[in-house]
Amino acid sequence: MGSENRTVGDGTRAVRAGLPEPVAYEPTLPGPVFAAHYHLPGEPTGPYTYGRDENPTWTHLERAIGELEAPGDDGVETVVFASGMAAVSAVLLSQTRAGDTVVLPDDGYQALALVREQLAAYDVLVRTAPTGGDAQLGELDGARLLWIETPSNPGLDVCDIRRLADAAHAAGALVAVDNTLATPLGQRPLELGADFSVASGTKGLTGHGDVLLGYVACRDARLAARVRRWRKVVGAIPGPMEAWLAHRSLATLQLRADKQGANALALAEALRGHPAVGGLRHPGLPDDPSHPVASRQMRRFGCVVSFTLPDRAYAERFLEGLRLADDATSFGGVRSTAERRGRWGGDAVPEGFVRFSVGAEDPEDLVADVLRALDEAAPPA
Repeated sequence: MGSENRTVGDGTRAVRAGLPEPVAYEPTLPGPVFAAHYHLPGEPTGPYTYGRDENPTWTHLERAIGELEAPGDDGVETVVFASGMAAVSAVLLSQTRAGDTVVLPDDGYQALALVREQLAAYDVLVRTAPTGGDAQLGELDGARLLWIETPSNPGLDVCDIRRLADAAHAAGALVAVDNTLATPLGQRPLELGADFSVASGTKGLTGHGDVLLGYVACRDARLAARVRRWRKVVGAIPGPMEAWLAHRSLATLQLRADKQGANALALAEALRGHPAVGGLRHPGLPDDPSHPVASRQMRRFGCVVSFTLPDRAYAERFLEGLRLADDATSFGGVRSTAERRGRWGGDAVPEGFVRFSVGAEDPEDLVADVLRALDEAAPPA
């Protein structure tokens, strides 16, 4: 879309992102290219040589994500991966070496603990601090890389990306932001000073619960080359069908983000004051602790609502009673899901903590279902 990215709206951009120039009698979005190898006469100077290195279907998707993460910036490079964790690992493990220090959130995505163990095995020192209150500022001295997750998952705390990025760069550190929950339509970390915007495309980006995907977007070609080389070395590549499905799903991203965000706010408002609900969180609520910072750096507040029920048994009765939300561990899909996060261990949350990913159902139906399930889950008086 080139320079048009500076003027068009999010919906138009999402619908058109990454499409090739039109060719008569060809589809607007070419189908997936299934290829392990390509015709390669002479010296390998063309764009596609071997299936582990590049694929035309990845190329279209990478261009599309770059247009969403940094509209109008033709210098952004995106690298897609087989999963969000593959993307996370690629940044952390391609940009650090033995003796470096990495600062992670201590309340972020649960699988970060796995990466932390691997970093320690490579003799990389890991420091942690909470997301809220920009607490990671206090751990930057001597760091090589700062990892931010905002809003945090599952607690929905928000930190000031620009403030942290400026401080990290002043200390000589790179900055990566996990943008999974917000999606590129919710916030743009690269425009706020981050070196990397990383996300699991499994969640809100594709939004249908049927694709595993991850990506890394960055402006610095040298940093991107290291990430791309890591993908080649470990072979963490997406299948062409998954990449094509992801690109197809981008066309409805703005529709889904707006609908699900509005539904999430409606549900959060409906949960206010319910006698069984405590610790209600959603960055879009005006009185949420995260709202002041979120309202400055986010354009959409996301589809996740979290709250705590009195105990584990109450939460499980509530989840079992839901008819319009599946008990599942992902988020960001058009079908609402909810789960008791404490069942996994690893998250510092109460036993009755519920992460609710709001879908695209009619809000009146969803709210009624949730309130009914809450009331029916209450123990007898």
